Amino acid sequence: MGFRFRRSARLGPLRFNFAKGGLSSISVGGRGASFNIPVNRSGGPRSTVGLPGTGLSWSVEHTPDRPTVIPAERAAGLPNSRRLRPGQLDAFKQQLLEVLRQELFAPGSAGALLWDHGSVSQLLGDGSLGARTAGLLALIETPEAMEGYLLRAQSQDDAKRRAQRCIESVQEALRFSAVRQMLG
Repeated sequence: MGFRFRRSARLGPLRFNFAKGGLSSISVGGRGASFNIPVNRSGGPRSTVGLPGTGLSWSVEHTPDRPTVIPAERAAGLPNSRRLRPGQLDAFKQQLLEVLRQELFAPGSAGALLWDHGSVSQLLGDGSLGARTAGLLALIETPEAMEGYLLRAQSQDDAKRRAQRCIESVQEALRFSAVRQMLG
């Protein structure tokens, strides 16, 4: 059995749990019953009830309404979610880029037309988009922008989140382009 070390700090009824990467979760409660909310880790909130001193406890993870990982139906073909060794992260990011290029920007596809006609740049230059939408579209303004954004990922989960944002960006750009053509 391996050793574990837990760092935490209390502030009133709240316990802030820290991991190597920073704040991991926030817990409320104490011996016998607690509720844990993840901040910088995967999974949903967890309720735990136990009998103090016996080592017996029961825990239930509450599934979030919105998944934090890429859903299979929208990103079929993305590499599997097994944990990567440090040297494998770059290869994983290259695989994600290849899948995005094939699925979203294949020659003749709607995504490729966005780049070929400079539609994303036109939408960004319009100035009528909100800050969030403009930031999302800027991720895929050019092939180089998308590649740079994905290659800056620091972990496997970060790379998958970034790939999902690229997918959302293409969907938003296509939606705005269609609206613009209907109005113009």
